[in-house]
Amino acid sequence: MRSTRRAETFPANTPAASQIFTTVLSQGPLTRLEVARRTGLSPAAVTKAVRPLIEAGYLVEDVDADARPALGRPANLVRVDGGRALFLGVKVTGDEIIGVLTDLCCRIRVARHVPLPARDPAAVLRFTAELVGELLAEADRFGVRVQGLGIAVSGDVDRGAGVVRYSPFLEWRDVPLAELAAMTTGLHVTVDNDVRALTVAEQWFGAGAGLSDFAVVTVGAGIGCGLVVHGRVVHGAHGVAGEIGHVTVDPAGPPCHCGNRGCVEAVAGDAAIVRQIREATGIEITDTAQAVALAHDGVAAARAVYARAGEAIGRGIATVANLLGPERVIISGEGLAAHDLFAEQIRDAFAAAAFGSAAECDVQTRPLPFEEWARGAAATAIQSFITADR
Repeated sequence: MRSTRRAETFPANTPAASQIFTTVLSQGPLTRLEVARRTGLSPAAVTKAVRPLIEAGYLVEDVDADARPALGRPANLVRVDGGRALFLGVKVTGDEIIGVLTDLCCRIRVARHVPLPARDPAAVLRFTAELVGELLAEADRFGVRVQGLGIAVSGDVDRGAGVVRYSPFLEWRDVPLAELAAMTTGLHVTVDNDVRALTVAEQWFGAGAGLSDFAVVTVGAGIGCGLVVHGRVVHGAHGVAGEIGHVTVDPAGPPCHCGNRGCVEAVAGDAAIVRQIREATGIEITDTAQAVALAHDGVAAARAVYARAGEAIGRGIATVANLLGPERVIISGEGLAAHDLFAEQIRDAFAAAAFGSAAECDVQTRPLPFEEWARGAAATAIQSFITADR
């Protein structure tokens, strides 16, 4: 399936214009004066940048009667017209592909799940193309172009090159996914690590909006971390950053698939928890749901495994707080289904290991459905479109 849809060029052709639009997108509606204050730009620069965005239909003005000054006309609020453009986001897991169609404000309009019977790149591309075709058909009824596709994959992903360097869950190495997906779908494709993609969505459209420094920690099959420092998502020099899942918390602990021992992920990842409970109880459980059920039934050994997992996660989060001093840490991921089993241990371990004022970091839990990971992928496509990352 190859699309003949031609993406347009976003009219914000300067860094200042992109910054202004991003500020309104994530924090608006705002008056021009408020945009100037938040971006550090002059009111004249804001007015100059806003004009072509309004003419192209990406921004619209509304009268803010509540902001009426003592004399003169009421102030005008500038906001993004979310319906001006559409984007696709795809999250690839070990056993399914989740796809969403979003608007420019990253609001999900359509969501789809399809099973993934094989994990090799050819199979993933085939099923992704089919899913994209379905979502493009859904997009037709909105009468607006799809401007880009974001794909989120776990592991070491080089977003600049569009290459999945290593994905342990998919067993991929050096797959040029962006190029292959663009050839298959005909869309501009952005590929990123799934946790970083989720972090972009939280930065622009979620609990990180307006914050300069924060982190997203995900618990589940793996333990991931996305970092925002001085308003920018950290990618690292080689596409790897924020890997707190591979911070050692117990040098004598269980072996990790990375080759080390006692990593946070080796103690608190879903597979590690299932294995430890199986060994501690002698009960042949096979998945996380069974592990959670045992712990909720009061099996002491199972509860002890979850308590240890919480301690490891809390120490990992404290490491992030000590190194970077974020204003907020957002805990999310499918592992939050067991949050009540280790929330106290996360909090206590964090408080014990955080140094000085790092302990003042606002640690929040934010349960998110799996569609949010695909929404994160769409957020990276929106980001690429706005910042001309083409």
